[in-house]
Amino acid sequence: MPTHRFVKTGLLHCAIAASLTVFCSAALAEADENGECTSKPGIRELKKYPDVYNFYYENDLFAGTDNNYTNGIKLSWVSANLEDYINDPCLPNWVRQLNRFSEKLHPGPFDSRNMVVSLGQEMYTPTDHTRRDLIVDDRPYAGWLYLGFAYNARNDKQMDTTEIDVGMVGPASLAHQAQDFIHDLRGIDRFEGWSNQLNNELGLMFVRERKNRILSISGTDGPKIDAISHYGYALGNVKTYLNAGMEFRIGSFLPNDFGTSPIRPASDSNAPLPATSSRRLLQTGLHAFISFDARVVARNIFLDGNTFSDSHSVDKKYLVGDVAAGIAWQWVGGKVTYAQYLRSKEFDGQDKAQSYGSITVSLEY
Repeated sequence: MPTHRFVKTGLLHCAIAASLTVFCSAALAEADENGECTSKPGIRELKKYPDVYNFYYENDLFAGTDNNYTNGIKLSWVSANLEDYINDPCLPNWVRQLNRFSEKLHPGPFDSRNMVVSLGQEMYTPTDHTRRDLIVDDRPYAGWLYLGFAYNARNDKQMDTTEIDVGMVGPASLAHQAQDFIHDLRGIDRFEGWSNQLNNELGLMFVRERKNRILSISGTDGPKIDAISHYGYALGNVKTYLNAGMEFRIGSFLPNDFGTSPIRPASDSNAPLPATSSRRLLQTGLHAFISFDARVVARNIFLDGNTFSDSHSVDKKYLVGDVAAGIAWQWVGGKVTYAQYLRSKEFDGQDKAQSYGSITVSLEY
């Protein structure tokens, strides 16, 4: 690989990681001279509780393919548990003002809340990597680079999530450069048709989702079992859909959260804890899970093409579903999850359903 390309791409990935780190750091405590937050009656200080940092990686290499939804990566920072995220003395004032707007979206008797900041990238390619011309009967080349802001509010059996994603579709997503970099490192042939990718477009998505724990069996003898339903919607020029689904978990230990999280918006696995708890990753255990999600899709820019300019597009299917099975291991301070997903055909002419793998690593600090 030419040195200038290696340096350029390396700087790109460093800049992405640095931007997330800087943003998350900016949301930390407004400490006094002694490094402590000023206490206020009835407020659990953010500074006294650990945050969670998540790394998500999804790729179809786990299924031996390299097309369609071919890669997704996301880093996220999950704030400590907050009873009040408007008056908490450890949050900067600008964050409190943003949260004042957000809390109006989550009215109700919730025990606790938290905030999530994410930075992610997704890439989509057709099947034939050798063709340079436009492949009219296969999905468009596309990338999506985005920053996400999410707010969770929960009680014992319910969690509501609101998320806003903003980013770029097209060459500005840097999906082409990221894929070339990884393929060069692994000695894999490059995809030759990136000149046909979607045009640059500012992307926005507003996402709401509710999760409910509808079953919980936790006797002292035998495995623990629970079931968690979810339903919601997304609005925006990137994706607009209605979705609903379910997850079943069984194991020696089940985390006190609301299920396993893929990169899908509004599905972060690190829910706020009950008001009496201070840490998420405090116990050790293993559990297995199966889940499904069904979507009625009104818009998918990665299939429908650009909103405000002419671009390649295909005829999408309006009903799409995902089925997943996996295993998760949690220890004190960390958690790792692996899942294999099967996604139904998304557009007319697609050869077969797609399979891909997902790895999530969570660390509490």
